[in-house]
Amino acid sequence: MDAFKVQVNLENLEVGLIKRGQAPSTTRFHNEVFDCNSTKPCCSGFTMKIPRDLTEASLSGAGLSILAAFFMIFLFGMELNDYLRVSTSTSIVVDKSSDGDFLRIDFNISFPALSCEFASIDVSDVLGTNRLNITKTLRKYSIDSKLNPTGSEFRSGPIAKAIKHDEEADEEYGEGSVTLNARNFDRISHQHAILVVNFYAPWCYWSNRLKPSWEKAAKIIRERYDPEIDGRILMGKVDCTEEVDLCRRNHIQGYPSIRIFRKGSDLREDHGHHDHESYYGDRDTDSLVKTMEELVAPISLQSQSASGSPPADMKDDSKRPAPLAGGCRIEGFVRVKKVPGNLIISARSASHSFDATQMNMSHVISHFSFGKKITPRVMSDMRRLLPHLGGSHDRLNGLSYISNPSDSNANVTIEHYLQVVKTEVMTRSYKLVEEYEYTAHSSLIHSLDIPVAKFHFELSPMQVLITENSKSFSHFITNVCAIIGGVFTVAGILDSILHNTIRLVKKVELGKNF
Repeated sequence: MDAFKVQVNLENLEVGLIKRGQAPSTTRFHNEVFDCNSTKPCCSGFTMKIPRDLTEASLSGAGLSILAAFFMIFLFGMELNDYLRVSTSTSIVVDKSSDGDFLRIDFNISFPALSCEFASIDVSDVLGTNRLNITKTLRKYSIDSKLNPTGSEFRSGPIAKAIKHDEEADEEYGEGSVTLNARNFDRISHQHAILVVNFYAPWCYWSNRLKPSWEKAAKIIRERYDPEIDGRILMGKVDCTEEVDLCRRNHIQGYPSIRIFRKGSDLREDHGHHDHESYYGDRDTDSLVKTMEELVAPISLQSQSASGSPPADMKDDSKRPAPLAGGCRIEGFVRVKKVPGNLIISARSASHSFDATQMNMSHVISHFSFGKKITPRVMSDMRRLLPHLGGSHDRLNGLSYISNPSDSNANVTIEHYLQVVKTEVMTRSYKLVEEYEYTAHSSLIHSLDIPVAKFHFELSPMQVLITENSKSFSHFITNVCAIIGGVFTVAGILDSILHNTIRLVKKVELGKNF
């Protein structure tokens, strides 16, 4: 009965509207059927009203939609960049290296005024380790004053045994060797197939030990091979305190230095340097005489020429090619214990003396690093984690330390104090990369002994541990969904406020009551 009354009233209302000339609102009243057992309209045949701000197209709504789309793209890009960006965590822990671990030191250092003939690389540490003249893992190359190599690798030969000398005696000996100087050196060297020269210094202990046996051997050789008749060999001597330039021209840095010059091979075609040998054998009279006869043996009296390479029987450890220049480039590596220690480069010999005032330990460091060599590809990957990583891996590279010996600047030792810190990097794939970085402080100091180049290294008991943090993909998807939903919701709220505000303004302008 109630439903019937409602239906009648609706029809009467519609008829009344038609009579008044107004069209009925079919959206609100047409086909609105009520359930007889309920006060709510039935779902069938009923049309829900959609908000006008969502159905009416407007310029402001279009602009807001475009802005919302761009804002969503921007936020998505920011979230993607954050997901792809590598994040790391850094911690300081105690270095857990065992006592059996060794640290590798790689270096490439050029000494313009240190001859490869006497250049020695020594290692020592606080535990008492003292290794002298390391050669197994190192290479030496003679270089000129411009640091350019002058030939192939310089072979130092095995560690020399104790040099044999004549017993010290007060017996008289005559002058058998010829005194050479800058005026007659070239002329005499071209007159004899073999010229053996003793470059000495009167103040040198080893030069004075050699002098008696040298003069005796020279006298014997002169009697056996008369320079005026035979002319195949001559023994001479040069006082390096008097003939400084002549000794410097022949790259003499240790005294005494015995050089063997061969006629016909004194000038090399490739560099134009003197081609000669150094003698490192015993210095007693018998050994010297025997060596001289071995040098003369392959030379015929008629040819008077010693051109070409020496015979095979003369290629022994007592005679090796002399350095072609006065400088030396040392490259390679040494292994040291992980305790405070020193890497020392100096002129060293068990049977030579050096003039400390003339020693120049100036050097140019091309490379100096600790630990295993890291390939450029691995280093690039590591710098992806931390851009500053590896910046102190080779801090000394390319630096020069120059000193000029003079009356006021002699006996100069160059020291480098290095503090080393170990860094371990744990990547996302759990691959461990080990790197050593260091700080360096250098100074030039006056030394009472022979000048050296000294690298003092000290390892920190702490190490830096850098770990790459992985990011969850599900967290990335959740954030993307939150961005899309949040921007869409906020854009809808703004559009509704904007739409209603515009309608309100229009109604006010039309003078409608609301």
